[in-house]
Amino acid sequence: MEFIKVNNILIPSLKLQLNSSFKLVCLFIVCSTIFSNKTYCQENLDYDEISVSLNVQKIGTVEMGVVIRDQVAYLPVKDILDFIKIRNTLFLEQKRIEGFFMSPDNIFSITKSKITYKDKEFLLSKTDLIATETNLYLKQDYFGKVFGLNCSFNFRSLSVLVNTDIELPAIKEMKTLTLRQNINKLNGEKIADTIIPKKYIGFKLGVADWTLFNNYQTESPVTTRLNVTLGGILFGGEASAVFNANINTPLNGSDQFYRWRHVNNNFNALRQVTVGNIFAQSTSTLFAPISGVQFTNSPSTYRKSFGTYTISDKTEPGWTVELFVNNVLVNYTKSDASGFFTFDIPLVYGNSEVKFKFYGPWGEVRTSEQQILIPFNFLPQNQFEYTVTSGIVQDEDNSKFIKAAANFGLNKRITIGGGVEYLSSANRGKPMPYINTSIRLGSNFLFSGEHVNGVVSRGILTYSLPSNIRVELNYSKYEKNQTAIKSGKGSSNNYLEERKLVAIFPLRSKKISAYSRLTINQLVLPTTTFNVSELLISAIIKNSSVNLTTTMAYSDPSQKLFNTNFSISTRLPKGIRFIPLIQYDYVKNNVIRIRAEFEKSITNRGFLNFTYERDLVQKTSYYTLGFRYNFSFAQLAFFGKRSNDVTSIIQTINGSLIYNDHSKMLIASNQTNVGRGGLIIQPFLDINGNGIKDNFEPKVSDISIKVNAGTLVLNKKDSSFLVTGLEAYNNYFIDVNKNSFENITWKVRKPIIQFTAEPNHLKTIEIPISVMGEADGSVELKNAEVTKGIGRIIVNFFTDEGVFVDRVLTESDGFFSYIGLAPGKYYVSVDENQLKKLNFTANKNKIVFNIKPSKEGDIVEGLKFKIISN
Repeated sequence: MEFIKVNNILIPSLKLQLNSSFKLVCLFIVCSTIFSNKTYCQENLDYDEISVSLNVQKIGTVEMGVVIRDQVAYLPVKDILDFIKIRNTLFLEQKRIEGFFMSPDNIFSITKSKITYKDKEFLLSKTDLIATETNLYLKQDYFGKVFGLNCSFNFRSLSVLVNTDIELPAIKEMKTLTLRQNINKLNGEKIADTIIPKKYIGFKLGVADWTLFNNYQTESPVTTRLNVTLGGILFGGEASAVFNANINTPLNGSDQFYRWRHVNNNFNALRQVTVGNIFAQSTSTLFAPISGVQFTNSPSTYRKSFGTYTISDKTEPGWTVELFVNNVLVNYTKSDASGFFTFDIPLVYGNSEVKFKFYGPWGEVRTSEQQILIPFNFLPQNQFEYTVTSGIVQDEDNSKFIKAAANFGLNKRITIGGGVEYLSSANRGKPMPYINTSIRLGSNFLFSGEHVNGVVSRGILTYSLPSNIRVELNYSKYEKNQTAIKSGKGSSNNYLEERKLVAIFPLRSKKISAYSRLTINQLVLPTTTFNVSELLISAIIKNSSVNLTTTMAYSDPSQKLFNTNFSISTRLPKGIRFIPLIQYDYVKNNVIRIRAEFEKSITNRGFLNFTYERDLVQKTSYYTLGFRYNFSFAQLAFFGKRSNDVTSIIQTINGSLIYNDHSKMLIASNQTNVGRGGLIIQPFLDINGNGIKDNFEPKVSDISIKVNAGTLVLNKKDSSFLVTGLEAYNNYFIDVNKNSFENITWKVRKPIIQFTAEPNHLKTIEIPISVMGEADGSVELKNAEVTKGIGRIIVNFFTDEGVFVDRVLTESDGFFSYIGLAPGKYYVSVDENQLKKLNFTANKNKIVFNIKPSKEGDIVEGLKFKIISN
């Protein structure tokens, strides 16, 4: 028996010797039987199902299967609605889809003959909707006519662009997610895939900073000083020691420094313990360090609050200034042509230690002796913090010092505190109890007040305008016979009153950015009153920095100081920076000093400096010549000065050594590293997928890594990454670029890694790079005697223990492929729920396969399923 094909259906062909009329009758009967059931034209159309790139503006791009007939695109209704987050339900048997668009009141229904939306009907012809075994495909024009989703199909690029003015749910969701991410970034929050815990270390000597200083001066002995700072870990805490030696003087114990600190910011009752040379926010004036012990539950990390507080001061011109709050570097800047610098720092929670570090052009490093405290100390509501300090002051009397302080956040606007301080050499040896408070009055007023019994009462009121103009009033009233606060070292002349007014006026325009500050300060002493006023204007005009500072000081109207410094820093051709300065005295009514300085950068690693200065009062000239160069391992500086017949030559060299546990080698650096943390990042190819580096697994350097702080350098010798300059006890993130590999089978499962920087120690983190295998196969539909591939069928991948891995959709010809399987045993199956909805049955429940370890990634092929219609 032979068959003939009619309308894609095989029917028997009987080879009988019949006349033509009888053949026509038989053919008519067979055809009538075949087409007696009701059919629709769209089910029998010739079309192609292909994969195209669907781009919805403001949302993104996704690969999606569409049906193409006569170069007209029919788009999958459910897939598109799911992508833009429109609620819908598909009824395949009835060839119908229902849901609501944007609002539950906007109900829609799409059937074979019409679309109903908002009480409107759109009639469909037999060629407007195509139904397959897995989906409904609607002609692209109707998405724009009905829902306002204007679709355009480009046959050449195989892409569909969807444009709309409607704020779709997917767009709202993306905006909300972006806003949350931005808030998290502002708050320093980030979600990590992996958190590296801190490990206990009993003892380790990891870092050493060193400085060698030599000074030669005509007819004077040569001065040579050596400074070595050692940093390590002792009993799980941070240990540091400073050794100072001078060839001209014997060793002095007061010049040496040591400290041990243990920090656990997760233990709320006691977060920090410090032993050795400690810092105390004392009311009493101390001219020597304290050796003792300190306990506190304040965290070591930097915590932001609301508003800002402006701190400004002066140093040498062109020096780099770092600002530290609670030993955390929060900002840095460079002083202007006169040495002026300013910081706008956020107000911080709790009592904070604020200090500066100054870096000069010749390798000088200075730390401000005076601890500048933020007067406004706020705590979150119902939060309690305490600090207890006890020790011996290293002065001539070995004075005993004890202080206990506590603060409590009463509400969001008020913080109250108090405590007691004792210094055996002050206030006749009596304890000094005190109370304090910080209050936020409205959005622009801040008030801070303190009363120390028998010593001082003081308050600060700050008012900030929306234009960033700030006015500060500061008043202190001292007890007449108090001896705790002194006007100077060895001085018996103590303060009685202090009055201060500070007004800050920032000026900004398209071409000029200026900062002006007016300070009026009056100190009342028992025998005199000292008045100081200063008007400072610092501006940046194009590429030049300009500074104008006018100072007036007097304690007697007949004896006063009144002068102006004008300086400018500008660039000349050939990369030369020119810094002239002129000083004018209004009392003498003439110019009293002029200076001209030239700087030239050398290969971005150093610079040459020449300065000429003339003191017109003393009739003295100064010539200086300096050179500095930054090697990768150290900083070298040479400075020569000639004044009259005196010549001075200063030479300095400084650097740092870090011990690398990973390579058992010393790393030389030109930056200070004691008290800071570091990191060794070692990526490796995890061939067997166990997440641990085995001896046979190679290192990988072809990877893109970012760390949100510090300095990152690739060590080509061992394919590791070195990160230095991290602030201790802070949390940082490593971001691994998942798409930076040339081999597509290499994947990083957990690309965001969080770790805590540990001081005086290089922490080693190994990053496994998994080699992922690939599995492919096909799903075929068997119908009568015809077997063909079927698209849009869900195929699920599981581990051999039944843990779900991922799912894919078959292409139009039934082919499926998935890459991303680590070495191990798996099985694949056709989705049971989808088969039930389609009324299909698969010939196999699952197919078991194995991914073998390999550097290039294993490939398993031929996973074949056949499904039949019930």
